[in-house]
Amino acid sequence: MITCSAPGKVYLFGEHAVVYGQSAICCAIDLRTRVQAEEHDSIVIESVLGTTGLDQEVHPYVSRVIEKMKAFGNIRGVRIHIDSELPVGSGLGSSAAVTVASIQALNQLYSCGLQLEEVASMGHIIEREVQGNASPTDTYVSTMGGVVMIPERRRLNGLECSIIVGNTGKFSSTRELVANVAKLRQEFPDIIDPILNNIGRMSHLAEEHVNRYDYETMGKLMNVNQGLLDAIGVGGAELSELVYAARDAGAISAKITGAGGGGCMVALASKQDAGKIASAIRNKGAEAILTSNTQEGVRLEP
Repeated sequence: MITCSAPGKVYLFGEHAVVYGQSAICCAIDLRTRVQAEEHDSIVIESVLGTTGLDQEVHPYVSRVIEKMKAFGNIRGVRIHIDSELPVGSGLGSSAAVTVASIQALNQLYSCGLQLEEVASMGHIIEREVQGNASPTDTYVSTMGGVVMIPERRRLNGLECSIIVGNTGKFSSTRELVANVAKLRQEFPDIIDPILNNIGRMSHLAEEHVNRYDYETMGKLMNVNQGLLDAIGVGGAELSELVYAARDAGAISAKITGAGGGGCMVALASKQDAGKIASAIRNKGAEAILTSNTQEGVRLEP
């Protein structure tokens, strides 16, 4: 039996704009999806969603992983068991983490010889097939870990502050939200394109502050990024309530992470303020998760 795990992620800057070639800064977080793989007499996929064979409805990502990995290894039957700390459809990269961990587990089990860049690339192809229009950000960061500028794939200094995730518990469809932004952009290109361009420019402006550990300036820019995400219609009352609760409790910054429309927000905070901010989020009826940046991407577990 082989067990591999891959981390989730939060966007510091650039979600949605990255779909249109703009830059984003993404941060791997120490919440992981673990995939166990062992040879079996048939194909079995097990998760909290149920037990299936190849199933494009219940387990679309893992099913596609198995199909694609057959080109690299003699996969006749395999049992895959998924255990995740990442809530599904929350903006934390749960689909990327399960995809990357599954590819690497089969890569190890069948000695396929794929390198990390190939794992990330295959993961992106699979996400694009399932979602319709996905950026390479999630799968690359889940594979490599750290803090990364995308699409340049430039590794930045790691975050030394606390990260607090607030989860509304409301499912968010990345595919639907990306499509909604695309429709808005088609209707009002002269308005929406400059917003997306500015979100991308903000990532480049923030890069030096990330590398200097200047979280105060970085936080101001993240808060501006939140306003631009609201402008393109991917916010929501529940997320906004959590964002402002975190800021009022002393967060350096707070914004949506991921597709929006539900799912999660992320706050950066000093270590001494993290507990107070988590309590403020819980007082609004949401789940609060204290975590941190991880430099480790996909890995083989003992």
